[in-house]
Amino acid sequence: MAAGLLELGELFVVLAVAGAVALRIGLSVIPLYVVGGMAAGPFVAGRLGVPYVPNGELLTVLAEVGIVLLLFFLGLEFSLDRLLASRSAITRAGVIDVAINLPLGIALGLALGWSVVEALLLGGIVYISSSAIVTKTLIDLGWIANEEAEPILGTLVFEDLFIAVYLAVVTSLVLGGGGGAGGLGGVARSLAIAFGFLGLLLVAVQYGTAFFARVLDVPETEAFVLRTLAVVVPVAGVALALGVSEAVAAFFVGMGFSTSGHRERIEQLLTPVRDVFAAVFFFWIGVGTDPLTLATVAVPLVAAVVLTTPAKVLSGYFGGQAYGLSERRSLRVGVGLVPRGEFSLVIAALAASGSTPVLQETIPALAVGYVLVMSGLGTVLMQRSDVVETIVGRIRPVDGASR
Repeated sequence: MAAGLLELGELFVVLAVAGAVALRIGLSVIPLYVVGGMAAGPFVAGRLGVPYVPNGELLTVLAEVGIVLLLFFLGLEFSLDRLLASRSAITRAGVIDVAINLPLGIALGLALGWSVVEALLLGGIVYISSSAIVTKTLIDLGWIANEEAEPILGTLVFEDLFIAVYLAVVTSLVLGGGGGAGGLGGVARSLAIAFGFLGLLLVAVQYGTAFFARVLDVPETEAFVLRTLAVVVPVAGVALALGVSEAVAAFFVGMGFSTSGHRERIEQLLTPVRDVFAAVFFFWIGVGTDPLTLATVAVPLVAAVVLTTPAKVLSGYFGGQAYGLSERRSLRVGVGLVPRGEFSLVIAALAASGSTPVLQETIPALAVGYVLVMSGLGTVLMQRSDVVETIVGRIRPVDGASR
C-alpha cells in the first residue's frame, strides 16, 4: 500500500513540476507531461536505480479515465441533431482524411519492405489523430468556440468511428494470421457487436434526454459529480469490454448530457477532475516509452514524421474547405489534426501480439517514438499556428479569417 501511494505521489510531483515548467516557458503542458512520464518511468528512472513509477494496471486505468473524460467533454459540445445536420460535411472531411493519410502510411510500410498486414498497421498508426490531445489543446488554446473547431471535431468523430471498423479487421488479420473463413467470421462478429452497441447508444442519446436530465437533477455538488461519473465511466467500460472504442462511447454519453440542461454545471464542476486524469493519461504515454528503442527505428521514424505531417495538414485543409471555411481557418484545421496519440498506441499494442519481428518489436517502438514526436510537434504547431500561416503565406497567399 505504502509503495503504491509513494508511486502515485511521485506521479503528481512530476506532473506539478511539468506544469510549472510549461507555464514558465509558455509551452503546452502535454509534451512535458509525456517527457515527465518517460523520465519517471522504468526505462529512465528505473535504469538509474532511483524510485520510478511502474506502468501497472492502476496507472493504465487512471489514464483510461482521462481519455474517457476528455471525449465526454468533447461530446458535451455536440448534440445528436447538430451531428446529424453536419453529417455530409463530416463525411466529406473524414473521407478526404482517410484517403490521404491511410494509404500514405501503407505505402511507407511497403517501401520499408514490410508485409501487407504490417504496412496496414503502420497506415493506421499514422492516419488517426489523437482525440485526447487535440481536444485538450483546443480547450487550452480557446479554439473550442472557433469556426475551425467544428471540422476538427467532426473529423475526429469520423476517425473514431472508422477506427472501430479498422481495429476489428486488423485484429482478425494479426491474430488470425491473415484471415480465412474463421477470420472473416470474427471480423463480422466484431463489427456486429460494435455497431450494435453504438446503435443502442445513439438511441439512448436521441430519446434519453429526460433520463439524462433527471439523473443529474440534484442540488448537492457531490451527488451531481458522482452521478455524472457513474454514467459515463461504466458505459465506457462496457464499450471497452465489447471491443468498442471507449472514447466513442464517452463521446456519445457526452452528447446525451449536452441537451439535458446540465451542461454548464458539468463543465463547471468536472473540469478540474477531467484535467487531473488527462494529465495522468499523457504521463502514462511517457511511462511506456523506452528512449533506447527510439534509436533502433530512427530512419523510419524520421520518414514517417516528414511525410505524414504535411499530409495531415493538407487533408485537414481540404476538410476545412469542405465546411466552407476560409483558407486561413482551413489551414488551422490541418494544423489542429497533426497530434497523434492513444489510438496509435492501441494499434502498436495489437501489433506486439503478432508473430513477426516487425510486428513484435519494430512497429511498437516506431509507434511510441512517433506518438512522442507528433504529440509535441502537433501541440506546438497549434500554439504557433500564426507562424505556420506566415510561412505558408510566403509560398502562396492565404485569404482572411472570415468565411
